[in-house]
Amino acid sequence: MTYQEILKQYWGYDNFRGIQEEIINSIGGGHDTLGLMPTGGGKSITFQVPAMAQKGLCIVVTPLIALMKDQVRNLRERGIKAVAIYSGMTREEIIVALENCIFGDYKFLYISPERLDTEIFQLKLRHMKVCMITIDESHCISQWGYDFRPAYLKIADIRKLLPDVPVLALTATATPEVVKDIQQKLQFREGSQVFRMSFERNNLAYIVRRTETKQEELLHILTKVPGSAIVYTRNRKRSKEISEFLNRNQISATFYHAGLVNEDKDLRQKSWLKGETRVMVATNAFGMGIDKPDVRIVIHADVPDSPEAYFQEAGRAGRDGHKAYAVLLYAQSDKTTLNKRITDTFPDKEYIYKVYENVNFYYQMAMGDGMGCTYPFNIDEFCHNFKHFPIQVDSALKILTRAGYIEYTDEQDNVSRLMFILRRDELYRLQEYDADTEKLLHTILRSYTGLFTDYVYINEETLELRSGLTKQQIYNTLLMLTRNHILHYIPRKKTPYIIYTRERQERVHLSREVYEDRKESYVNRIKAMIEYATAEEKCRSRMLLYYFGEKNEHNCGQCDVCLQKKATKHTPTDSTHLRESILQLLAESPCLAATIADKLPSDKEEVSKMVSFLLSEEIIHLKDGILFS
Repeated sequence: MTYQEILKQYWGYDNFRGIQEEIINSIGGGHDTLGLMPTGGGKSITFQVPAMAQKGLCIVVTPLIALMKDQVRNLRERGIKAVAIYSGMTREEIIVALENCIFGDYKFLYISPERLDTEIFQLKLRHMKVCMITIDESHCISQWGYDFRPAYLKIADIRKLLPDVPVLALTATATPEVVKDIQQKLQFREGSQVFRMSFERNNLAYIVRRTETKQEELLHILTKVPGSAIVYTRNRKRSKEISEFLNRNQISATFYHAGLVNEDKDLRQKSWLKGETRVMVATNAFGMGIDKPDVRIVIHADVPDSPEAYFQEAGRAGRDGHKAYAVLLYAQSDKTTLNKRITDTFPDKEYIYKVYENVNFYYQMAMGDGMGCTYPFNIDEFCHNFKHFPIQVDSALKILTRAGYIEYTDEQDNVSRLMFILRRDELYRLQEYDADTEKLLHTILRSYTGLFTDYVYINEETLELRSGLTKQQIYNTLLMLTRNHILHYIPRKKTPYIIYTRERQERVHLSREVYEDRKESYVNRIKAMIEYATAEEKCRSRMLLYYFGEKNEHNCGQCDVCLQKKATKHTPTDSTHLRESILQLLAESPCLAATIADKLPSDKEEVSKMVSFLLSEEIIHLKDGILFS
């Protein structure tokens, strides 16, 4: 079958979009390929179609569990065999998934970068017939990227095991510097190709609103612009506060952040996707891999610390091609806040050395010991003991990770564990349980072995499928059984870990690449965001495109800067006073269009021109012959 026939048969499309076909021809021809496509550009088609045209398995590396689950479900609905491996699965489930990839004629294996260097994966990988490797969010491999993740560097080791297998790297955000770094880190071979789709979004209007009262401005915008919305905030507390504020003002909203349990995340996400909740107020933990095409507006209540993050998050508006808005709320204090992030993210070297010594003391680590040791890390306790602040400690540990002294995982998802306290014969002699408890106990005993001798990893999602009970019922029942001393249940939780990747050192050395160069890159991103937010003469779309290396010769005509220039150009010369008079009049009360000129001292023709102009710019509105602001 040709690529076009595969596209039609499985996805129902007659033709490819943008640069999809060029990327497919390149990777299908065995060339290492980098595709730069904005959010909503159809990245998944570029690896799913060529993989279907070849024999063997396509390995898809992505950090996004939500994306894994969605794409596996979508592929299975199309009759395509696909599986994902992610945190929360038991060892048995992982082995079954990998064995299916060896013997089950599966086409797609989705896996997180952290799992690439596990012994079980590398052992099974040697027996798989792999036709291509896809790296999603490939900017994460670059130390100059805004979202560098050390686990991505392990991908190059997989290439050594599969030297003849081509790699497709995909990203929606990459500067020219990052593009080069991606190719180098992924060890692109001779003949590799790079394809760039224009990042311009003709249907998306970029707006900056300067305001010292952000919540009131947010409410005003959401009242004026109908439809589904996302509001991005800097932290978890703020996402909850804004969500509650919107609900108090009759705008249905919910909040989302990494600290929520998976069940809550799923419920809130589904409610928003279905349109039951209008506004999702979230940290940057939300949105990756979420396919909702009819988002009409994305509002940033706080300024992100990079154009990459802003562009990617703003790009979730208007993916259906219809008019949409990306609004940044900017207060004078935001500049100070952004600059403070520089010292928070890159504390002084002496401070980093001190944190390293304190960590060694915290774990009572002797000089020369520690290599390979793994410890849970309670950051609140650590900061209390050694008089530190969590933000700077978190940054110092991440820098020490880049320098190779430790591996710090700030959100390691611990799998749930369970062990029976009673012996099996004692369990059966107990009084009868209610039907749900009975059903859950039978499901657990059928699903897992060794439960009476040691803790066993369990998966609540698997138990939900097999028992027919909800996750909340399972959770409550297991807690009840724990209180009654029948079993001991340790629910999953997100726990930071520190792993010593080398023995304790007497002196820490932070190279220029690890510290100074990365700090300089971060400072430049902060400066770029401040310039974007404060610019009054430059088209905002052109500013963003230029940052990503795209030289656009025309203004967008729809950002706030372009609209302001248009207003200045087309407004009658002596109109400032007249404009304000009309707006003040309508602010006091709506007015009949036919009589507004009688209420103002200006020439009627000038009033008519100004009213027409204000209506065309949607500054005022007309309905049933009545003007209102």
